[in-house]
Amino acid sequence: MLAYTLIGELPELGKLNRKEIAALVGVAPMNRDSGSWNCKRRIRGGRHRIRTVMFMAMLSSIQCNPVFKRFYEHLKAQGKLPKVAIIACMRKLIVVLNTMLKNETRWGENMA
Repeated sequence: MLAYTLIGELPELGKLNRKEIAALVGVAPMNRDSGSWNCKRRIRGGRHRIRTVMFMAMLSSIQCNPVFKRFYEHLKAQGKLPKVAIIACMRKLIVVLNTMLKNETRWGENMA
């Protein structure tokens, strides 16, 4: 399901850099600072349908894929909330997929 959604909804995949693709999907933290007022960073904007499908795929991936499971557990050990850790894994996934398409490489455990 994720592959079909990415192909259909994200034709820019493989053509942008990692910051641009994360912002386009909506998994990049955005700040809302103004003067001396600092606020927490939040994800917002981006393409909602892609983000929703990626979230559901990542719930399965952190249980089955050893790379993302290890990254998720590492973030949780640092004290991150579960949803924050899942969003970070989503960002990592979209960046890895973008790089794979850009460099025309296959998935390997050393990719992430």
